Amino acid sequence: MAIQLSDKPLLEWAGDSLAIALFEDAVELTGELASLDERFAGILKEIIAEEEFTGKANTTVFTRVGTGNSLKKIILVGLGKTEAFKTESLRRAAAAVGRVAKKQKSKVLGLSFPLWNNDPTTSAQAIAEGVQLALYQDNRFKSDPEDKDSTVETVELLGFTGQEAVINRANQIVSGVILARQLVAAPANSVTPITMAETAQQIATDHGLQLQILEREECEKLGMGAFLGVALASDLPPKFIHITYKPEGAPKRRVAIIGKGLTFDSGGLNIKGAGSGIETMKTDMGGAAATLGAAKAIAQIKPDVEVHFISAVTENMISGKAMHPGDILTASNGKTIEVNNTDAEGRLTLADALVYADKLGLDAIVDVATLTGANITALGEDIAGLYTPDDALATQLEQASSESGEKLWRMPMEEKYFEGLKSGIADMKNTGPRAGGAITAALFLKEFVKDTQWAHLDIAGPVWSDKENGYNGPGATGYGVRLLVNWVLS
Repeated sequence: MAIQLSDKPLLEWAGDSLAIALFEDAVELTGELASLDERFAGILKEIIAEEEFTGKANTTVFTRVGTGNSLKKIILVGLGKTEAFKTESLRRAAAAVGRVAKKQKSKVLGLSFPLWNNDPTTSAQAIAEGVQLALYQDNRFKSDPEDKDSTVETVELLGFTGQEAVINRANQIVSGVILARQLVAAPANSVTPITMAETAQQIATDHGLQLQILEREECEKLGMGAFLGVALASDLPPKFIHITYKPEGAPKRRVAIIGKGLTFDSGGLNIKGAGSGIETMKTDMGGAAATLGAAKAIAQIKPDVEVHFISAVTENMISGKAMHPGDILTASNGKTIEVNNTDAEGRLTLADALVYADKLGLDAIVDVATLTGANITALGEDIAGLYTPDDALATQLEQASSESGEKLWRMPMEEKYFEGLKSGIADMKNTGPRAGGAITAALFLKEFVKDTQWAHLDIAGPVWSDKENGYNGPGATGYGVRLLVNWVLS
């Protein structure tokens, strides 16, 4: 699908469907809209009255405007109340329009949307992101897709001429989101530690990035006992992925993004039982997917920030070689961990990845992980949890969340809860009591960062959607890519 810019007046635009965005309780046809309505014999007023269209956010109505015209259909979409108008309003409205246009088999779609805060750059990017993400269709595993012919081929943004550069940036970011969606959506027999390493290699080759993939033996030399303990039962080799993007000049800062990379999580010997959602555990590498998606986008945008993209990738399986409940693992910083639950494996892989990143002498580290069901209990399926002891880093990530539309909420780092992780025979256990489980998971991770600003994002909820939700779902959402890119660019 191509995103193009058009300087044609509303009355002269030609194509299959023209979408017009209107604010709630301000559905007035004035100026060009009044002339457009008059051109088509009052059909816009008629459809507004008949469908009781009020401009409520993301609601749509459409009408055919007759045959023999250069314009076939008009779609009206609501932006909600003017006082609640933000860039996310444009992103979601564009997504709603895109879905209607697809159902109507429109090949050429025009969008006439207002500016947010009189800012054509931010507005154009949000619109371009929203419509592309909503129209993305993953047909890789279907032999004969039902909707293969229902494709919007061209989207024209009216009134946004001169914004070619920002449309290109939107395309770059969307390419990263789509990669993350594809990785999360693919089954565990398709996305493995080996294919994740191959994906990293492809990104590095395509965009001239540095790549280091540590094999099991190299991880052993670095003392990564926590990561390798999880990998013991898998027949597939673990892969520790480290991609580095460096700007041409001196970087204004140096950061790392670490993604949890469990390509399948059986729970280990604490096997996931009935009702556990084990069939969805292909998504447990959603953090690594977001990390690779961000790498793809950042490599194209080329900011003046040095970024390290890191993931300790493996499966958590069951075999005679598997780690047992009660085993003690030693992480690469020397800390010992009593494994009281083999299904709390993600934090073990992240522990060694955090130690590795902490030694790079960076300004900040953000890890991204589908870590706990407790975070979903606390925040639901749409909001990620933000855990950090650093107020400045929290503010940066909250701003990136606002800009990207990917929601997060800062949670407490209640230090006394670490008492629940204390072990009688090791430095700590890998899980604490049921209460506050997402907080104790974050406190566990904090033990493996010594010298660097650090934040943890628990994305267990928003990585997947069972229903259509804005420009996401049903299925993999690619959550985190846009937020992380915005954070790097801030």
